[in-house]
Amino acid sequence: MTRHIRHAAFFCALLLIALLANAARIQVIEARTYDDNIANRRGTIARYGQPRGDILVGGTPVTGSRDTGEHLRYERTYTNGPMYAPVTGFASQVYGTTFLEHTEDGVLAGTDPLLSPFPMWKGVARDRNPGGDVLTTLHRGAQEAAYEGLAGRKGAVAAVEPSTGRILALVSAPSYDPSVLSGNGPAVARSWATLNRDPDKPMLNRAVRKTYPPGSTFKVVTAAAALDAGVVKKLDKRTDSEDPYTLPGTRTSLTNESEGCTDVPLRKAFEWSCNTVFAKLGVRVGVKRMAATAKAFGFNDAKLRIPFSVAESTFDTKVDKAQLALSSIGQYNTRATPLQMAMVAAAVANGGQVRSPYLVERTTRAGGSTVSTGGSRSVRQAMRPSTAALLKELMVDVVREGTGSNAWIPGATVGGKTGTAQHGLGNSGTPYAWFVSWAQGDLDLEPKVAVAVVVEDADPDRGDISGGGDAAPIARAVMKAVLKSPSGDRR
Repeated sequence: MTRHIRHAAFFCALLLIALLANAARIQVIEARTYDDNIANRRGTIARYGQPRGDILVGGTPVTGSRDTGEHLRYERTYTNGPMYAPVTGFASQVYGTTFLEHTEDGVLAGTDPLLSPFPMWKGVARDRNPGGDVLTTLHRGAQEAAYEGLAGRKGAVAAVEPSTGRILALVSAPSYDPSVLSGNGPAVARSWATLNRDPDKPMLNRAVRKTYPPGSTFKVVTAAAALDAGVVKKLDKRTDSEDPYTLPGTRTSLTNESEGCTDVPLRKAFEWSCNTVFAKLGVRVGVKRMAATAKAFGFNDAKLRIPFSVAESTFDTKVDKAQLALSSIGQYNTRATPLQMAMVAAAVANGGQVRSPYLVERTTRAGGSTVSTGGSRSVRQAMRPSTAALLKELMVDVVREGTGSNAWIPGATVGGKTGTAQHGLGNSGTPYAWFVSWAQGDLDLEPKVAVAVVVEDADPDRGDISGGGDAAPIARAVMKAVLKSPSGDRR
């Protein structure tokens, strides 16, 4: 009898061991398979079972969470949603996340192990912490000025702090309210369909995800290449340039919007935006050196993240001389995001150094303690400091005496460059109006802001569509908002 009891006990022990082994297999080895199973709703319920952390601008949240009392309890809310949509993106219970809501999802949703004082234990226990917060580098006044300046017209604005790379403004228009995508009801699906059908593409982040021909604003890059290469040594020396200029190897003549561009010095060619001068300078500099300078400014970089990805700005390196001439005036295949052109202006303002742009200042736990800090990851020398000093002089002349006078700010030094970029079949589209600039208050030790503005649907009633008429006033408002703030104040 005792022997049978021992056998039964041994068999029960084997069953217990098998049960524990199977439980361990399911909970450890196959846990990911069950987590990812479409029928498993526990993760989704847990995700929306607590308030999401917030995204902050100037110390004030621009996001929130609303208790719906439903199965998926908390929905995302947005303050001034259309203004900040290019930064926050959306957090939808149906369509997922974009932009900061996506790249910082671990912090905001409370799943990042670093939110726990014992991150290794939290990883094993699979618990969820309260959502943390994301503090952005945005300057509230600059963001508002950019958004109000575009006033719903198609276009974008990007502003950065030259010495650090902090992104101060990032606006795209037309925009949308991310809150219409937050929940999971029928209205969300209708909003999604409406937004995707809209020909104006309000969900497209034009500031970082659309590239444009930069037009004459690219002449900043061409001038830098020519000065660094020694093709031009003095700003007031004649450039030996003809008007019109016959593109090399062709019978095509390139002309200018302005008169008097024949053989003018670089200073006047920059101020009057003479296409013929800069096209010939690009050819004289050559493809290799032009491409190297463009790359140093940030072109042809497919890996830029701020922390979400940025569309690659391009300068074609496989061109003949005629194509190089057009590329050097910001046409042909040359394409740039507004953020890239803000980086170009910032490099001039910062002594030739390009600071990698970033959007997140730091992330914090719900209690306010810091989880991680942002910061510029790299520095490149786009041009010699002496070349940057000359370009600052040229850009100041554009605002003081040339086409950028609408960007002038009393009590500050402002440098700028206008641009009008042709596009469309046979250049039949309404030209894009560009303006890139930087500003330094008279009491500041260094430039505080660099801005790029592009307006797609420039007002035809202005007569001559130009960056100076359409884009410069917007840049002026953004720069003025930053300059009037005390040092370090991002309100």
